[in-house]
Amino acid sequence: MAALRRLRQCHPTGIALSKFHTSSHASAKQHYKMLVLGGGSGGITMSARMKRMLGAGNVAVVEPSEMHYYQPIWTLVGAGAKTLTSSGRSTASVMPSGVKWVKSKVQEINPDKNTVLTDDGTEISYDYLIVALGLQLHFDKIKGLPEGFEHPKIGSNYSVETVGKTWKALQDFKEGNAVFTFPNTPVKCAGAPQKIMYLTDAYLRKTGKRAKANIIYNTSLPVLFGIKKYADSLWDIVKQRDLQINVRQNLIEVRADKQEAVFENLDKPGETKVFQYEMLHVTPPMGPNLVVKGSQLADEVGWLDVNKDNLQHKKYPNVFGIGDCTNLPTAKTGAAVAAQSAILNRTISRVLKNEKPDRTYDGYTSCPLVTSYNTVILAEFDYNGQPLETFPVNQAKESRIMYHMKADVMPHLYWHGLLRGFWGGPAPYRKILHLGMK
Repeated sequence: MAALRRLRQCHPTGIALSKFHTSSHASAKQHYKMLVLGGGSGGITMSARMKRMLGAGNVAVVEPSEMHYYQPIWTLVGAGAKTLTSSGRSTASVMPSGVKWVKSKVQEINPDKNTVLTDDGTEISYDYLIVALGLQLHFDKIKGLPEGFEHPKIGSNYSVETVGKTWKALQDFKEGNAVFTFPNTPVKCAGAPQKIMYLTDAYLRKTGKRAKANIIYNTSLPVLFGIKKYADSLWDIVKQRDLQINVRQNLIEVRADKQEAVFENLDKPGETKVFQYEMLHVTPPMGPNLVVKGSQLADEVGWLDVNKDNLQHKKYPNVFGIGDCTNLPTAKTGAAVAAQSAILNRTISRVLKNEKPDRTYDGYTSCPLVTSYNTVILAEFDYNGQPLETFPVNQAKESRIMYHMKADVMPHLYWHGLLRGFWGGPAPYRKILHLGMK
């Protein structure tokens, strides 16, 4: 029940879930030259970069969670290929040494006064602000959730509380429908909802259960994947493996006691269809961070309103943003954060000198589309949806090397490179080429 209560709180992604370290709980005024909101991937990598630029004593990070998770690996955790333990480390271990860690939750941002209020009553003023608060998961916007997770046969790779339930449901599968969903909202890592479908297919084939399974992907989107080059390859895989794809179908209710999932037809308002399931993987609706949405920093929808070229706020020049909380018109992924971090670092260095930003973010993002327990299609593209590939091969083809990179190389680079502010740039995967990973 405690886990379900945490799901109801719609925690942000990032993700850090608040031994010693420079930390603070004091209800008093504090001031920092650079204040970073959020201790997820964007917040930690930028705090490491700001430490080198400004000195540790001038930088503080507001983050309530004691644990930091590398979420991209949860696709493999949900399929039993990695452990949940391997995806997490203590926030203290990834926080740059000497940087002030404020172990509180951001309650209010007042950019007109250059202050932030935390939930323990601390007011923090700043000269410059980096917002890296992630987005919100909204399981509660689906009728029957999150309480439905108390029942077996249902899981989600999008939460630390539910990713293990995906693996349990997969192991317990006997026969019937395995249903996978994609919500009618922006999501982080838009490939993840279908990655677990391919892994489920592979697992059921390996365990001799595939003949008794109907694998169904119900997506609210009108397409399988947004970039045609990669979508064409994915459609070939779907046909080869006899997977059922239903577009414009949005999950609106889970009747976990009956093992039923109810979907609305987005093209025919009022029309619904009930699917019986033996396994259900839910990708929750997602939305802007609520603190950002309630501040003057938000656009009309609630996302942090930044310049898409340099990540500087459109109204407040001493405020910057990175990652899932922003309204950057690109896919919300860890690779995008890596690319954005180098651009933002350059932008801030120029602003500190009263100079105009001179580097432009092209929207680079990447999605390693896991298609089995040993293959990946590595999608890389820009703001315009044009492929922006790193390797001298056709990345739309399934690759064992790309799987190894996803499963083994990238986690290492994340913990030892990105979070220390040493890995990133316009095309982060090129660092692997520099390491000889050709």
